[in-house]
Amino acid sequence: MSVLAKLAPPWTVGYRRGWLTTDVVAGLTLAAVAIPECMGYTSIAQTPVVTGLYTVIFPTLLFVAFGSSKLLVVGADSATAAILAAGLAELGISGLQPDSPQWVALCSLTALVCGALLLLARVLRLGFIGDFLSASVLIGFLTGVGVSVLSGQIPGMLGIPKGTGNWFAQQWAWISSLGSTSVTTAAFAAATLIVIVSFKRWIPKVPGAIVAVVGSIIVSAATDAKAHGVAVVGAVQGGFPPVGLPAGVSWSEAAKVVGVAASCLVLIIAQSAATSRSFATRHGDRSDINRDILGLSLSNVAAGLTGTFVVNGSPTKTQILDEQRGRTQLANATMAGVVLVIVLFATAVLTDMPKSVLAAIVFLIGIDLIDVAGLRTLLARRRSEALIAAVTCVVVFAVGVEQGIILAVVLSVLDLVRRQYSPRDFIVHRDATGGLHYSKAVAGAQSRPGLVVFRFDAGLFYANASRFVDDVQLIVDTAPDPVRFLVLDASAIDDVDYSAGTAMTGMLHYLASKNVTFLLTRADDGLLATLERYGLLALIPEQHRCSTMEEALALVEAQLPTAAAPGPPDASHAST
Repeated sequence: MSVLAKLAPPWTVGYRRGWLTTDVVAGLTLAAVAIPECMGYTSIAQTPVVTGLYTVIFPTLLFVAFGSSKLLVVGADSATAAILAAGLAELGISGLQPDSPQWVALCSLTALVCGALLLLARVLRLGFIGDFLSASVLIGFLTGVGVSVLSGQIPGMLGIPKGTGNWFAQQWAWISSLGSTSVTTAAFAAATLIVIVSFKRWIPKVPGAIVAVVGSIIVSAATDAKAHGVAVVGAVQGGFPPVGLPAGVSWSEAAKVVGVAASCLVLIIAQSAATSRSFATRHGDRSDINRDILGLSLSNVAAGLTGTFVVNGSPTKTQILDEQRGRTQLANATMAGVVLVIVLFATAVLTDMPKSVLAAIVFLIGIDLIDVAGLRTLLARRRSEALIAAVTCVVVFAVGVEQGIILAVVLSVLDLVRRQYSPRDFIVHRDATGGLHYSKAVAGAQSRPGLVVFRFDAGLFYANASRFVDDVQLIVDTAPDPVRFLVLDASAIDDVDYSAGTAMTGMLHYLASKNVTFLLTRADDGLLATLERYGLLALIPEQHRCSTMEEALALVEAQLPTAAAPGPPDASHAST
């Protein structure tokens, strides 16, 4: 294999010439969607409009060159923009104002720090971090971001000054100021909403956002909307994106933005990994999450060095690319090229764009983030996870996005520990046909007179070891007939930590004091090796370590009185 072939991005392998036209057309369509969206995201990040365009030039091209996913679109994202703005606002830096050069420089510095953290994650192969945001928590988090984003755009859509304070204070500020609504400003926002929704419903192949943007610029310029009180974008800095380290900030401030960058990192890995896997699976491809993390790392470094903010994998734009039958990252390279041309030669046409148009675009993006269907499904299928999603959602918009991402990770881990702490356990017995049947382990249950076959459906660790021992003792003490044999079905026990090993030792001594013979079955080699290190196998004779359940039952039943016919647990105590 040549050096060039080794350096080529994975998506180039097996590229077909027939895909070229499709990729280019898909890239042009994607640009039509990405341009207004990314400009709108600057209202969330509170940076100049042109910085949104910068996010889909060099950051996108770096992912094209180094990422693994064939379709993942990298650029500005509403969730990370919200985390960024909220985090910087809480730094408490004297004189720091949104949309100022210092603010933009800190945004770029955060992108550089985020890129460095992502690179560290790649070196340490920490792609699994994304798995710590469960689907339910991610639904709640993104829904909360959606509420925060759309509610934050309402003042801009109505031409009302945005309030200060917490989320509730900001909502009361615009509600109490409705009498000051600018009719012309609201008219542009309403027209934008109508155009985008109408095109999405009846002409989905035509990007309604770009139609609304172009139309609003024409109308604004023709009617001199600015003179009628409509806030417009104004002069947009054109030319090549600035290249270099962020100006006006020192590296000592990097430590201040580490927390913000770390919050972005968790969401970037979780959201990008989920998106990449989803579309790779859909097309029969494999995703390399750690390779994608490298691409995202370099994308954020590029963002930091070209005067813009943190970038992320975008599920919505990736979906659009897939719908347009884009096949590879060449489509994203096409999009980046189109945006670069606009930045170099066409920023003047953006001058008369009403800011309420961008606010309306982002308002609809916020609505799309609210996953009502997902919340309903959770509520119907798993109420505990629906509650976690709801709590995460409320914290995100009522307290803060950065706090929301921290809570999301904590709740995901706690939910995992909760389920491992209290797993299901069963009593195994033969049914009327001689097959194995699993009943809930409750007081008074037994597999047959003199025998208890116990199954614990989780690995044993410090948090659930006492419960495991207590359940075994309860079953032994409350069995209708004196227990002579206890068989542990270890097929679901993948590991035993030291605390659990100590607890198991005590359990074996307890069983011995009760004259109960202990047998171990269906334990894999790794578990046996662990038990041997703890000295547990010395307490379990080799003939009592069985490979299969049938072997264990045959050994026990040969020693139990033949009059004790096998059957289900006592119906008055056990439930299926």
